[in-house]
Amino acid sequence: MRTTFQKTAWALALSAASLGAQAMGLLDAYKLALEQDATIRASRAALDAGRERLPQARAQLLPSVSANWARSSNRLTTTSNTVLGGESVSRDDYFSFNKTLSLRQPLFNMPKYIQYQQATDMVGEAEAVFERELQNLSVRVGGAYFEALMSSEQLKLVLSQKQQFTTVLAAAEKALALGTGTRTDMDDAKARLDMALAQELEARQNEDYTRRQLEILLNQPVPQLQSLHPTGLQALPALGLDLNAWLDKALAHSPEVKSLQARLQAADKEIQKAKAGHAPTLDAVAQWSDSGSENVTRLNSSFENKTLGFQLTIPLYQGGYVSSLERQAVAEKLRQEEALEAMRRDLGLRIHREYRGVTEGVLKIRALEQAVRSNEQLLDSTRKSVLAGVRTQLDVLNVEQQLATTHRDLIQARYLYLMSRLRLHALSGHDPLTALQDIHSAFTP
Repeated sequence: MRTTFQKTAWALALSAASLGAQAMGLLDAYKLALEQDATIRASRAALDAGRERLPQARAQLLPSVSANWARSSNRLTTTSNTVLGGESVSRDDYFSFNKTLSLRQPLFNMPKYIQYQQATDMVGEAEAVFERELQNLSVRVGGAYFEALMSSEQLKLVLSQKQQFTTVLAAAEKALALGTGTRTDMDDAKARLDMALAQELEARQNEDYTRRQLEILLNQPVPQLQSLHPTGLQALPALGLDLNAWLDKALAHSPEVKSLQARLQAADKEIQKAKAGHAPTLDAVAQWSDSGSENVTRLNSSFENKTLGFQLTIPLYQGGYVSSLERQAVAEKLRQEEALEAMRRDLGLRIHREYRGVTEGVLKIRALEQAVRSNEQLLDSTRKSVLAGVRTQLDVLNVEQQLATTHRDLIQARYLYLMSRLRLHALSGHDPLTALQDIHSAFTP
């Protein structure tokens, strides 16, 4: 036991050292979540439970064998009237026993046969639900990973602004002391610095929360994360399909659609099973029994009985129970049909939204990258204009604020674009590991 514990401790230590030595990638986070996430582990257990429906239904069609053994101690008290009008009481103590072995094989049982077919559909539903959870896990891991990176980059941006405002405030105070500056410039720089300090607190809280969110998902401390390469988005493969093709792919391969289709097929078989309640059943029955001293008239006697035959059961009337089950099954099938149609419509809307998030997200990123370059040029020109006496320090602060806002919008646009790609692949039933591998190419260690 101690040796096993030591090996485990060394393995954990080496694993922690390995993760600490290199940044964690998106694929690494997904593979850890596959093992550590409580939701996916619960889904895996639900899949195992759902798969047991098939052997349970199959067992209803196979022979059933039962054995019974009984041994009893009996005390019989007999009271009778005598010829003289009195009572005679006698007592008999004896042992009785019974051993029975029975075998029953269904030969014709339509409800059980349809139940077996229905179990196949229910297993298909369980597998589709688990596939959906795998897709959801890739989206949850990607979202938590991107949020952690985005909050870290936004904190760096706030700290950069804070440094700039601190420098400007120091320059404004020095200029005011020398008589070349104004009180307004100093107050404006001070106000902006105070706002940056407040934004820093908020950014640090957000960074801690997003990091904690990812740690809970992976059930372990998160080391440094791989950063998004500035030109990494250009390395991503093209979508390759138009909107209609993505819609067709989603309707054909989406695990959500597969799950509801399996439910609909099971509901259709439920109608057949309800109708089969009027059908007769036929079983083959074999039984062997060995008994002794069954009653007081057969004391000290043993009997062996072997029986082989058929049992036919014909339902005649059950108070309308079977007809009610049939009407209920028809209504349930209609509910599943409408649920499937609603899912298809909603899926089409989500595919449309994420497809536009990808195609238009590229254009938005390009526009914001150009806006960053333009604002950087404007900041350089404004600083030169201050030296020439045409602009004031207040103009420089305004341009720096505008540049920081554009940087923040660009950071958000990049990660929103990646999330749209990830959701689009998940909704269309694409392999989550392949989708994450494509997005992983945009990151660098």
